[in-house]
Amino acid sequence: MSFFKKLKEKFSGDTDKQEAQPEKYKEGLSKTRGSFSSKINDLMARYRKVDEDFFEDLEEILISADVGVTAVMDLIDELKMEVKRRNIKDSAEMKEVISEKLVDIYDGESEDGKEQLQLNADGLSVILFVGVNGVGKTTTIGKMAHQLKQEGKKVMMAAGDTFRAGAIEQLEIWGERAGVDVIKHNAGSDPAAVIYDGIQAARSRGADVLLCDTAGRLQNKVNLMNELAKVKKVISREVPGGPQEVLLVLDATTGQNAMSQAKTFSEATDVSGIVLTKLDGTAKGGIVLAIRNELQIPVKYVGLGEKVTDLQSFDAHAFVYGLFADMLEEETT
Repeated sequence: MSFFKKLKEKFSGDTDKQEAQPEKYKEGLSKTRGSFSSKINDLMARYRKVDEDFFEDLEEILISADVGVTAVMDLIDELKMEVKRRNIKDSAEMKEVISEKLVDIYDGESEDGKEQLQLNADGLSVILFVGVNGVGKTTTIGKMAHQLKQEGKKVMMAAGDTFRAGAIEQLEIWGERAGVDVIKHNAGSDPAAVIYDGIQAARSRGADVLLCDTAGRLQNKVNLMNELAKVKKVISREVPGGPQEVLLVLDATTGQNAMSQAKTFSEATDVSGIVLTKLDGTAKGGIVLAIRNELQIPVKYVGLGEKVTDLQSFDAHAFVYGLFADMLEEETT
């Protein structure tokens, strides 16, 4: 069975869950797909055969989608080998090979379930959110609180961003929306003390998950990173194996700037996963692959819209489905 047919079959089930996710990706990636798919189609129309010029133009298309130079070079090498292996002559056959290799580049040889949130089966789980101001960190925490609560978990939040004006109030609004308690101190307080109190409160109230906001003043990098180290030390002292996750929130619309933020934070703290917000707002959704390929950190969630339900668990197959949905419909009808 062809890769496109497998992809379509994977997402053609009857349950709401199976239907919802690929449709969210299809809708959320419409800007990237509009740009990417049309360029791929133009490329296929311009070249009937697969030669060096074809690969040079494909390289430009992938780089313009923010897939990242390193990831693009790896992908082009893989494609060239696949063309030889399968003896592909006609460029029309390349759509499927490209989509297949995009999934491979994301998945690599890593274990299954890397995108799943790592939570304690028994006892409290602490999830620490890091990232610069303005990327949608507090909103992401609010959406995740809602989703975890919908899954039947008792969730609490700690307002550890005590420096940004309005950050505590913003988290409180999300707490009210989600029906979740928020532990806070006054503005300017020590973030580590807020997180400590959050852990004690979460324990005493029998919470399953504590979501912790942190400050994101990257211009004051040394102080920020020291602060994060202190917060992490408090969590690991109070909660066995904690924090269970350190999620770095990045804004997809900032492209390569998001990549440099990812490098800075991953050098300073053990980032276990990425949340990529505003993916629906960019035509350069390839940044997902660039981050995964260069940093070897899994993308765990993506923001595909404004609604609470638009924060989606990342799925490489659903992502490629969203990128190639129009072509896929053509190929499999």
